[in-house]
Amino acid sequence: MPIVARHLMILGRVQGVFYRNWTVDTARSLGLAGWVRNRMDGSVEAFVQGNADAVARFITLAQDGPPAAKVARIDASDVAEEALGSFEKRPTA
Repeated sequence: MPIVARHLMILGRVQGVFYRNWTVDTARSLGLAGWVRNRMDGSVEAFVQGNADAVARFITLAQDGPPAAKVARIDASDVAEEALGSFEKRPTA
């Protein structure tokens, strides 16, 4: 199965609702590498990389996120792979 990488901008009620921690837990459970961070505009940004099926599954799950989240949309784009070993939470940008 090929390795793919996606850059995600997650919009809606996604800050202050445990979204980043949920993202880390979910991505790790799917065996993905990458990172997630809040953006100053209220969105959440993520980079996910791994098996194509696992990345697709992550994006599907991210449309709901944790119970208190209300995702309006996810803008996803293909990006180049990065040398990452795990999935981490990064500081707000």
